[in-house]
Amino acid sequence: MSRYVLDSDILSLLQHNHAAVRARFLAHTSDELCVAVVTVDEQLRGWYTLVRSAKKRDQLALAYANLAKSISFLSKATILPFDEATIDRFEQLKKLKLGIGSPDLRLAATALEVKAIAVTRNLRDFTAIPGLVVEDWSRL
Repeated sequence: MSRYVLDSDILSLLQHNHAAVRARFLAHTSDELCVAVVTVDEQLRGWYTLVRSAKKRDQLALAYANLAKSISFLSKATILPFDEATIDRFEQLKKLKLGIGSPDLRLAATALEVKAIAVTRNLRDFTAIPGLVVEDWSRL
């Protein structure tokens, strides 16, 4: 059984009912699907930013509604830690100077540490990471 770690871009498409992503998501058991805690952080920070920047009542209501949906979805997911072993892996990846941002390297380190497949649309960056298996579910 393979494990899949879903990147923020894929989660966003899933939450917006993107047909190809939804089909691939539903083709797997919940035991196969994971979210890195660093992705949870990224998702929630995005909604918090929208809540704080909302100027109108309808914007605020929508931002809170989307925050609640995200929390509900993420609470059902297997969340992978960013523990000391993963931090070590992250630091090794940083030393390679691949020109990839820390959030992506954190997700890659998490996927490598649990021997999972990273699911993302960002193939350019993630395929540059040695040993990482990557899939893009946004295309049929």
